[in-house]
Amino acid sequence: EVLDRLDELVIKPVDGSGGKGIVVGPDASRAELDGLREALLDDPRGWIAQPVVQLSTIPTLVEDGFRPRHADLRPFAVNNGEDVWVLPGGLTRVALPEGQLVVNSSQGGGSKDTWVLGGTARKRRAAQGGSQAGTPNSEPRPTPLHTSPADADIKARHFQQQQQQQQD
Repeated sequence: EVLDRLDELVIKPVDGSGGKGIVVGPDASRAELDGLREALLDDPRGWIAQPVVQLSTIPTLVEDGFRPRHADLRPFAVNNGEDVWVLPGGLTRVALPEGQLVVNSSQGGGSKDTWVLGGTARKRRAAQGGSQAGTPNSEPRPTPLHTSPADADIKARHFQQQQQQQQD
């Protein structure tokens, strides 16, 4: 299936890092795809294929002003074996070359500050007159993603799969 769809997929070396060796099928030349086909046939276990992820764009200051650039957000999460919490923040990586989908810094990408605005659900309830409020100046707490151990396992595996797919 992968060989039939090289021009539609992103192909990465399984032992790669830093965005090196990635071929974005829709952006590749016929010669690049032919070379990739040979490499895949020579070492099929050395590669992974995935669909092209259509990254969002964000306004980015470049030499000629603000322009849209592709970006991805890597949330920070904690797993204690029973629960998973998403922390208030993350890493936003941006592809600085126009049209580029690879956001890795070693491939010309950069990063942006990631801001999380708004309080926790408890604070919002307090502002709305709820009774389960924390103190007005308390620090935001991580937001639990689930409550059951079965959900925790499913979400942790899903999170790990997403991380593996997003690695450069």
